[in-house]
Amino acid sequence: QAVSIRRSSRPDAPADVVRPSEMVRFRTGRNDLSINYLEPVSNRRIILDNISGQNCNAVTRTFAYARVSTVEQDPENQIREIAAAGFAVEPHRIITETVSGSQAIAQRKGFARLLDKMERGDVLVVTKLDRLGRDAIDVSTTVAKLEVLGIRVHCLALGGVDLTSSAGKLTMGVINAVAQFERDLLIERTQSGLARAKAQGKTLGRPSTLSADQQALVREKIANGATVSSIAREMGTSRQTIMRARDSEPI
Repeated sequence: QAVSIRRSSRPDAPADVVRPSEMVRFRTGRNDLSINYLEPVSNRRIILDNISGQNCNAVTRTFAYARVSTVEQDPENQIREIAAAGFAVEPHRIITETVSGSQAIAQRKGFARLLDKMERGDVLVVTKLDRLGRDAIDVSTTVAKLEVLGIRVHCLALGGVDLTSSAGKLTMGVINAVAQFERDLLIERTQSGLARAKAQGKTLGRPSTLSADQQALVREKIANGATVSSIAREMGTSRQTIMRARDSEPI
């Protein structure tokens, strides 16, 4: 439903008709006000609150996200680094959490709280890219999601560049290409090492729980009518181990 916003406190003044779907956050002298906005961010105009008659200026809120891996580490260093870079972040807009960098960003409770607080037009600041994900793919997915939400992302380690801008996307593209190259090299080296081990006659994989004699005994018991469960109880191992011994080739 459309609503009317008056630019003057006079009751006979003309009103602008606006749509709720085009609401954006503005700030008055006392409270936050959601009001219609039709122009680009760079051309935001001063709009009068039809209730108080005070000027409302568009406000960009800045948030900070700091992550550490262990309780011995202190996220305060990251917060000071962000402040030293010129970003003024209010304490209630700083989210810190202790979580391993190997955990995907979608599984981090602190970052989920951060997303709940942020709105279109806000700015998120981090010190390093690895704060936004466990690998390059996870970071790229996170940045793309924030861009869709209208949130700009600044990384201090990359010179404070906005990762949702053209220069930021170019930087992310290069980083992703290098990360993919390193993954391909790792896979290539792993496959080469496995092939070399097989050529040398080495047995790959986890060592067998049962010795060759025990495996032969398992096959003998099964041939005599014993059940897998009874053999497992007798030998103090799992049914899966007995079944693997049953299906293995005699050495």
